Amino acid sequence: MKTMVRVISLLKKNAYCNNIRKDMVGNEVVVAGWIQSRRDHGGVIFVDLRDRTGLVQVVFSPENGDEFFNSAERLRSEYVIAVRGTVYARPEGMINPKLDTGEIDIKAEELIIYNAAKTPPFYIEDGVEVDETLRLKYRYLDLRRPEMQKNFILRHKVVKAIRDFLDENGFFEIETPILSKSSPEGARDYLIPSRVNQGKFFALPQSPQLFKQLLMVSGFERYFQIARCFRDEDLRADRQPEFTQLDMEVSFFERDDILDLTEKMMARIFEVACGISIPLPFRRITYEEAIEKYGSDKPDLRFGLELHDLSDIFADCDFKVFVQAIKNGGKVKAINAKKCSGFSRKEIDDLASYISIFGAKGLAYIVMDKDGPRSPIWKFFNDEEKNAILKRLSAEEGDLLFFVADKPQIVNSSLGNLRIELAKKLGIIDKKELNFLWVTEFPLLEWDEEEQRYFAMHHPFTSPVNEDIALMEKDPANIRAEAYDMVLNGVEIGGGSMRIFRRELQERMFELLGMEKQESEDKFGYLLKAFEYGTPPHGGIAFGIDRLLMLMAGKETIRDVIAFPKTQSATDMMTEAPSAVSRKQLKELAIEVVTKNK
Repeated sequence: MKTMVRVISLLKKNAYCNNIRKDMVGNEVVVAGWIQSRRDHGGVIFVDLRDRTGLVQVVFSPENGDEFFNSAERLRSEYVIAVRGTVYARPEGMINPKLDTGEIDIKAEELIIYNAAKTPPFYIEDGVEVDETLRLKYRYLDLRRPEMQKNFILRHKVVKAIRDFLDENGFFEIETPILSKSSPEGARDYLIPSRVNQGKFFALPQSPQLFKQLLMVSGFERYFQIARCFRDEDLRADRQPEFTQLDMEVSFFERDDILDLTEKMMARIFEVACGISIPLPFRRITYEEAIEKYGSDKPDLRFGLELHDLSDIFADCDFKVFVQAIKNGGKVKAINAKKCSGFSRKEIDDLASYISIFGAKGLAYIVMDKDGPRSPIWKFFNDEEKNAILKRLSAEEGDLLFFVADKPQIVNSSLGNLRIELAKKLGIIDKKELNFLWVTEFPLLEWDEEEQRYFAMHHPFTSPVNEDIALMEKDPANIRAEAYDMVLNGVEIGGGSMRIFRRELQERMFELLGMEKQESEDKFGYLLKAFEYGTPPHGGIAFGIDRLLMLMAGKETIRDVIAFPKTQSATDMMTEAPSAVSRKQLKELAIEVVTKNK
């Protein structure tokens, strides 16, 4: 059979590399992709060809002619090629059980070299140990790696499952504006100068919040959107300046209807994308229980190590540090680290240093030795207090009891983070478990000491619990919100609320937040006006798709599930954005750049 070598023409691909199996032996196939590796074994060249499905081995033999074989000798890693050939079964002793295609080879009969490639700055393989900065600079190469491609196949499946589920449940997908009005609440807006309205600015949306409420006023009743959102805030592993969320809003639903619907959606997502069955319904706990027991409004319940309040026991004890904290309105809380009495003094000091990050001034401890409790603070307690401590914490020989005394927020934050650190240290977190829960009844408001005013804990359009509306003027600190967060393994993956839908109540909310009437009219007048034309009761929720995918893929950062992410300094290493722009562009926008003195 005469073989050919082509350089410019196209071979039409008719098979994916990893889909070729033994039952295709004798078939002619055309495969195309990138060369993973090339080996020359005694005049026969073996190439592992890779496409998005995986690998297949292609064999080039000199019996097909010098011109053909000389071209095969030119092949190197990451060359892009197409091959037409026949599928052959490997001899019994040559089968590679590590490859899905390990029982066959393709004997090449036609070759096209579409493009040569330089030597990549890192290996195109899974588990590559290379600085993330280099990976981001050459992101198009990083994305060739099989583990990265799996992340984006998963992303596709998740988004498709969402759309299918919501379509089945009567939702319409409706896009909302990217260029909108600035109304910063929480994070800073990204601002876009207007060329045709000089001196004025658009803002990129932090979320489609107001637009989706207006769609409820418009009568659509069930809306969703896979929305791009933008926040100019300090970054971390699970934050990016631009991110994707599933945005949902419904009319004539109560809170439990929304929770029930989104639980079923989450179960569908995991079933379709991962083949995992999620038990329903999810556990529900109040914000107060989450903070008091776990020190966090997004607790990880895959392990115990609960927080215990011992303030009543220590109120009149002889240990002044505890007594003073309680008198100043604080609390004393503790964690029983079971079977940890063998911790060294250095390990305990390291934990004390760790929780100082969260404001704790110290970490008291009691070691439960075989000879009884041992601690520098044990002598300050009488027998009744000692017995109460041991009973409250269910303390046994081998345990290690940790205590923090301070303002409630500091105590909860410190011990909540200590709880997670201990669980990691002890290896008691089941990484295969998927622990979903709802946190409900958040406070509507939070007090800012610096600005001496209230802020909305979620956003200013969240409805108070009906029976707490009467507290708005006389006891705002104790108003509960009709808000809810979905938490998975200690990570908030979604949050929402029932909304205010009457103008009078919305105006009262703005007043609570210290907004003058003119300010609220300037920022949100169009929403208030819409409320005068018949607004249905409504509520909604938004899920962070990137954050959810990070957990589903078992990754440590959302950068691994975003195709072209930014670094923690909000820069793009590949395109070198943000960048300077020309004077002409600035002049068109009537903008002058002033450089700060360093």
